[in-house]
Amino acid sequence: MRILVTGGAGFIGSALVRHLIDRTEHQVLVVDKLTYAGNLASLASVQHHARYRFSQTDICDRPAIGFIFETFQPDAVMHLAAESHVDRSIDGPADFVNTNVVGTYALLEAALAHWRTLGSHAAAFRFHHISTDEVYGSLSDEGRFTEDTRYDPRSPYSATKAASDHLVRAWGHTYGLPILITNCSNNYGPRQFPEKLIPLTIIKGLAGEPLPVYGRGLNVRDWLFVEDHAEALTLVLERGRVGEVYNIGGNAERRNIDVVNTICATLDRVAKSKNGGSHSALITFVPDRPGHDFRYAIDFSKLHAELGWSPRFSFEQGLAATVKWYVENRDWWQPLLSAHAADLRRGLARAGGQ
Repeated sequence: MRILVTGGAGFIGSALVRHLIDRTEHQVLVVDKLTYAGNLASLASVQHHARYRFSQTDICDRPAIGFIFETFQPDAVMHLAAESHVDRSIDGPADFVNTNVVGTYALLEAALAHWRTLGSHAAAFRFHHISTDEVYGSLSDEGRFTEDTRYDPRSPYSATKAASDHLVRAWGHTYGLPILITNCSNNYGPRQFPEKLIPLTIIKGLAGEPLPVYGRGLNVRDWLFVEDHAEALTLVLERGRVGEVYNIGGNAERRNIDVVNTICATLDRVAKSKNGGSHSALITFVPDRPGHDFRYAIDFSKLHAELGWSPRFSFEQGLAATVKWYVENRDWWQPLLSAHAADLRRGLARAGGQ
């Protein structure tokens, strides 16, 4: 297939693109605006591959997106382009409304116009929208999100992702566009922007700086290794039923404080702390953020039953690989600290996206 991947220079997007190039025969065109979270260094291993192309384009630019559809003639769209950091959405929701809602609308319009030209090939086309478990709101101590869970977004980020989910469903129902939607739990792994909890903790731990944790660190997240996510997304695109929603989870619920303690213990083994003690001594509790959801957990039994997918990496395996990567690849993340120093200073006073 010829696959158009939006947001392909981001964390999850670049993992997906590397998977598509390394593990399949599909052709890939990455469309990315290259905001602060987009990094072409994450695509360095595939940049010269014959089946890979890149276009620096804003999905809100409808003429440019229309031209890309006309020239590339995709068989499928995998839509990951989004503003995704909850803290940033609280400080500045306008970018989230523009990219996540208006941008998705522009992409849907372009995809619909393209799909209507495909004739006998139209049934094979797919518009795969990649979303988040945060659209479902917050859980108490019991239960997990299923594909039928009522939407209850709590932040500007999750509200705009919920809106984009609804738009995609509407284009499928009203116009017949062949759509797929996936909602995933918290991703982690190599090449994640340093404002997020796990890379932020690793990088600050290596620098011997305080490790901020919101509240008492009791909020719970289900963690999904990004390579497992890339495999699941590819499987859904290739074999998922049109019009269906599939939840993708890591089966790895952890309290934030336990995640941070595990990172500290791993760093203690692979990177001696600045003061010679345990990295856990650097943990610092900071005031909780507004509207902080208590718990997310994904039930991915539908995906497992229909397509046979389960995560290959345990949380301990994935986290160990992630810590090792950040320790060994400072040339990837250190330029980001300089290039985005002001933004990161504001973010590092907090506790990272959780």
